Amino acid sequence: MLRPRIIPCLLVHQGGLVKTVGFKTPKYVGDPINAVKIFNEKETDELVVLDIDATVNNVEPDYRMIANIAAECRMPLCYGGGIKTPEQAKRIVGLGVEKVAISSAAVENPELITQIAEEIGCQSVVVVLDAKKRMFGKDYDVLTKNARHNTKQSVFELAAHAEKLGAGELVINSIDLDGQMKGYDLVLAQQIRQTVNIPITVLGGAGSLNDLESLIRACGVIGASAGSLFVFKGVYKAVLINYPTQTLRDDLIRRALS
Repeated sequence: MLRPRIIPCLLVHQGGLVKTVGFKTPKYVGDPINAVKIFNEKETDELVVLDIDATVNNVEPDYRMIANIAAECRMPLCYGGGIKTPEQAKRIVGLGVEKVAISSAAVENPELITQIAEEIGCQSVVVVLDAKKRMFGKDYDVLTKNARHNTKQSVFELAAHAEKLGAGELVINSIDLDGQMKGYDLVLAQQIRQTVNIPITVLGGAGSLNDLESLIRACGVIGASAGSLFVFKGVYKAVLINYPTQTLRDDLIRRALS
């Protein structure tokens, strides 16, 4: 039986683990491998690791780093950053990664979604769409290159198109709420949920377990992802890798789905 997933999202910048606010000012919070070890101990549902340098700097994925993380990781792992070809995606899966995430490349070259799906299977292809609410109206633009380029394309149209092209999952990331810890954009999440039939994961804004519960209550079986929530603790945001126990997760999901 499918159930909601609670997923830490780790950002890698210059080889270190960082957290951003509004996709800007990355703050160093530790070593990625150490974080993976801690999440292993906490029996995390799944893990997303995104290299935020690779695409912007137009470099290949860091295969050594990916291999080290995959070797350490004892949970399903999704990696994104710098993937532009089916061959790169296949190589990354060969390192022990369950899913590969593509973002800017998927928007700039949509056929890449189909090509990678044919190479490694739809279930392993994740399309990440970074969304920013338009100043007027109810739609959201998709931005690429770490939110430096506005495509002026609707997140809902691109989500539907990605599904048709063979994406097995979508990650919808709110640029406006990144690092804010004030709660998810539930309107965005619900509209995406109504737009596509494939699994979705929502990222951006979670600041408490109550926020995770609200998202699951609004959208049902979904991936509830967060960065700051799982690397910071307390009002002063002291760096502390954390994750709810299995009992807390079960209680949270039961309340949300009841």
